[in-house]
Amino acid sequence: MIYFDNASTTSVRTEVRRVYGQMLETCYGNPDSLHAIGRQASTLMEKSRSNIASMLHVEPSEIIFTSAASESNTLAIVGYALANEHRGHHVLTSNVEHSSVRHAMEFLKRFGFEVEFLPINEEGIVTPECLKAHMRKDTILVSVMHVNNEMGAINPILELEKIVHQNPTCVYHVDCVQSFSKIDIPFDKLDMATISAHKIHGLKGSAILMKKKKIQLVPIIQGGQQEQGLRGGTENAPANIVLAKTIRLALEEQSSAYAHVSKINQYLREELSKIKGAHIHSPLSAIPYILNISFDQITSEVLLNALDQKGICVSAKSTCSSQNTNASEVLLAMHKSEFDATHGIRLSFSYENTLEEAKYFIETCKEIIENYGLSL
Repeated sequence: MIYFDNASTTSVRTEVRRVYGQMLETCYGNPDSLHAIGRQASTLMEKSRSNIASMLHVEPSEIIFTSAASESNTLAIVGYALANEHRGHHVLTSNVEHSSVRHAMEFLKRFGFEVEFLPINEEGIVTPECLKAHMRKDTILVSVMHVNNEMGAINPILELEKIVHQNPTCVYHVDCVQSFSKIDIPFDKLDMATISAHKIHGLKGSAILMKKKKIQLVPIIQGGQQEQGLRGGTENAPANIVLAKTIRLALEEQSSAYAHVSKINQYLREELSKIKGAHIHSPLSAIPYILNISFDQITSEVLLNALDQKGICVSAKSTCSSQNTNASEVLLAMHKSEFDATHGIRLSFSYENTLEEAKYFIETCKEIIENYGLSL
């Protein structure tokens, strides 16, 4: 089996599984309990929070444990807007955000917020000029992802941050799910940022929201004092504890993994350029971990299923949108044709992938096109 769908989720590292298993056996206490087992869980969880904060160069109180990136995004967007509606009702995001961001924005409209969706350009990014043109005095929140989950396009978040913070009433939230531990993130410049464990070889059901101390939020999960009163419910101590190890290992291997994945990406780009009818939609400036391609001879749905039969796992688009329509909204937003939008597939890599797997993918695509593709 060849797994080229790491932007969807990753395997869990052996070290993470081992420590998590130990935590399930020995650290099952409720961190809010006052007895010894509860205090042990609380102590280890707070140590994990401090370690994560140190690695991100923020303060421990600025790390909020959550159950998923979708929860973190929702807490950041809905929580901030509702807590600060007295400042204004104008919110900005891009037109290609993760579904959790998009749905959170649609939810805000029910409370009278005016949401604008910024267009991306042909390179898949929100330009500083576009953001500047849409900023207003009553804009209170901008949420634009760091790396696009279908194209790998890298938004210029430092340039966007400068524009956002020219407005003293506005804050900047960044979905860093596809960029964390792959490229550097300027957490010191961001007001809020989202990270997910299962995208970096950690556990599903584990994520964080980095929130600067000055940021006031309304909780979206009611029920208790947990996580500074922002997230009611018994804390998942084992998952929160092991997240520090997950992050540490990912950051330690960032440079070597990037170099390794870059070689795979470059090889595929070179070989695909030799195939008639092949197109590479990810810009050259994109992160090497994601490569969006298409073949004129075969639709994404047929190609995906054929590859699956050959033991190769890929996606047609972002997994959280994979059940909606055959056309990629991101490709359409990049001004690609409807034809391209129904033919694109996404390959996404990790340090576990190899050049041999990439070679097999190329040969398999040639075979599939010959057997199932239309004549050009």
